[in-house]
Amino acid sequence: MFEEERSEEEQAAFLEKGRLLFRENCEFLLGAASLTQLPEPNATEVAFAGRSNVGKSSILNALTGRSNLARTSNTPGRTQQLNFFFLGNRSKLGLYVVDLPGYGYAKVSKKLVKDWVKLMRSYLRGRPNLRRVFVLVDSRHGLKDSDKELMSMLDETAVSYQVVLTKCDKVKPSEQEKLIKKTEKAIAKNVAAHPEVLITSSVKGYGLEELRGVIADLA
Repeated sequence: MFEEERSEEEQAAFLEKGRLLFRENCEFLLGAASLTQLPEPNATEVAFAGRSNVGKSSILNALTGRSNLARTSNTPGRTQQLNFFFLGNRSKLGLYVVDLPGYGYAKVSKKLVKDWVKLMRSYLRGRPNLRRVFVLVDSRHGLKDSDKELMSMLDETAVSYQVVLTKCDKVKPSEQEKLIKKTEKAIAKNVAAHPEVLITSSVKGYGLEELRGVIADLA
């Protein structure tokens, strides 16, 4: 359900559900370099993907209110494995949050990039509890070819995904709505894409409440 389709009461409940979930503890579990290292698929799972330096670590830190949960770096390609976090209470409700390797202009060998792609494809194909991948796209640059390649992989593996525009504090407010509509039009024919594009700023906190609510709905 899009935000404009909710009543004020429904929107308030939606945001409160997200607030309560992200008030829970979030802990780093493991970094998986192979499928044999993945945790058991015994909880709902969401993943974050995006080009190198799109702000994946920053948005994870901002969502959880932790400054050092996920390491941030100005060096492209810092995340080189599937980093698993657990959010919530293990005895009640919780979910796995996965930080996927960055792609695009990462300064690493072609072999390592190939290994990453193989690992990600295998992960996407074989993770039955994966509810959605959030594809992070820099608001300043829009969809790049590497983003479209990832979305094609997600379409192929039938994994639901949703585009999240990041760093919107770097874009004029008057341009943000145009950017959202342009992006929604661009992904309209992608079979596994959620039709609603979200827009966020880790620095200003913009859009984080809505994203928390979306994740809580999935959990």
